[in-house]
Amino acid sequence: MEKFRDFDDTLLNSVGLNRYAIFDIDKLPAKIAAEVRAQSTSGLACRQLILIGHAGRKLWESVTAEGIRSAHPIDDFTVRTVRRWFEQCLPKNTYKILYPGTQTIGLQGLGQLAGWHHASPFMVGIDQAWGTWYAYRALVLADTAFEPSQPVQSDHPCTTCNHTRCVTNCPAAAFDAEKFELAKCIAYRKQDGSGCKATCLARVSCPVGSAHRYCDEQIRHTYLGSMRAIERYY
Repeated sequence: MEKFRDFDDTLLNSVGLNRYAIFDIDKLPAKIAAEVRAQSTSGLACRQLILIGHAGRKLWESVTAEGIRSAHPIDDFTVRTVRRWFEQCLPKNTYKILYPGTQTIGLQGLGQLAGWHHASPFMVGIDQAWGTWYAYRALVLADTAFEPSQPVQSDHPCTTCNHTRCVTNCPAAAFDAEKFELAKCIAYRKQDGSGCKATCLARVSCPVGSAHRYCDEQIRHTYLGSMRAIERYY
């Protein structure tokens, strides 16, 4: 029986890339496994998929300390860090970064397999410990031999939440039909003087994981980016 290699997260964790899930591709659901293999390239043994995320404020602090001024500073920083991690910790392994990139594998589906993701009323994944203040940052196909991760076991935080702040503080009234209506959200965000051009008032009202809430600068960066996408495609 092959011995598993230790997963050295020192470098990743030091910059705020502090969530990891390792999947053996052969044990993934068939549809996801097929999607993964379709992303492979000649000469790369499709053995494991490594999902890397961040939770809390540390990653943004690391990105801003680097002074990255690109259009996608978090993505660029993440890719550089993942490459450096392989160079330092896994120099004999081959890999391919699927995300950031043009991959077509559903990150939230992998997040559910990892036990990170529950669906919040406002369409952002929510976690019992971190609230909504986490994100998927890299997806790597590699010929590594790490021990596969066990799913995080946690209850859906919204089922026991006694607050309705996310619903009542949504100025778009996007929850009026007892489910989130994206069209209302987009229409409100596009209005002149909208309070949600550079934030989501429902999300920042959620009490779950509020101690890990992003700083205002990161929230603004995130939502101005989504606003540009809305203006482009809607």
